[in-house]
Amino acid sequence: MPFPEWGTIRGDFQSPIGRCTTSAPFWGACLGATMAPNHLSVREMREDEKPLVLEMLKAGVKDTENRVALHALTRPPALLLLAAASSGLRFILASFALALLLPVFLAVAAVKLGLRARWGSLPPPGGLGGPWVAVRGSGDVCGVLALAPGANVGDGARVTRLSVSRWHRRRGVGRRLLAFAEARARAWAGSMGEPRARLVVPVAVAAWGVAGLLEACGYQAEGGWGCMGYMLVREFSKDL
Repeated sequence: MPFPEWGTIRGDFQSPIGRCTTSAPFWGACLGATMAPNHLSVREMREDEKPLVLEMLKAGVKDTENRVALHALTRPPALLLLAAASSGLRFILASFALALLLPVFLAVAAVKLGLRARWGSLPPPGGLGGPWVAVRGSGDVCGVLALAPGANVGDGARVTRLSVSRWHRRRGVGRRLLAFAEARARAWAGSMGEPRARLVVPVAVAAWGVAGLLEACGYQAEGGWGCMGYMLVREFSKDL
C-alpha cells in the first residue's frame, strides 16, 4: 500500500475528534475560540524554522516543569530523602540554611534538566516523517508536532512532541495537530500492515487541561512512568 502524500492540510475537515477549524511536553491548553479554517495549515517543518520551533518546545517545557517538580518533590518518599540529605549535610556544611536548601535546589534542577532533555529538543525524523508545524495564513508558526512508531508491533504511533505557541493557545491549534496526528497514525498503520491503528499521547501530571481534552476526544489513560512509585507522566491512548 503506497504511503499517501500529506503536503499541507488546509480548510475545514472532519476528524475523529470532531470538526476541526484550526498550542508542555501535550502541555499547553488547546480549548477555546478557534481560528478560521482557512487561516491554519499543517505541513512539514522547514530547516529555517528549526530555531523558532526549538524555542517553542523549550517554552512549552518551562510552562510545565515547575509544576512537575513541585508534584514530584512533595511526594512522601521524596520528602523523606530530602530530609535525610539535609540531615547529612548539616554535619558537613556550617550553614543550616544551606544544608536545608541545597538538596531541594539539586532535586529541582535534576527534574527540570530531565524534562528539558526529554521534551525540549527536536527528535530525529522517524518512520512517520515530520516534524510538522501548524502555520497561520500569515506564515506564523504557531504549533509543532512530532510522531514516532511504537517500540513493538501493534503499539501504534506515539506523539513525541506537541507544543503550541503561548500566543496561539485556546484557538484550536492543539486540536488540529491532534487530528493530523490521528490521520497520520492511521495511514501509517495501514501502509505498514499494523494489526491496529493506535495513537499514544504522553501527558505530564501537571497538565490537567490537556488530560481533560484527550479524555473528551476518546483517549483513555493506560499507565505512564514516574519515580519512587509516583506517576510523573501519564500515557493516553486511542484506537483509531
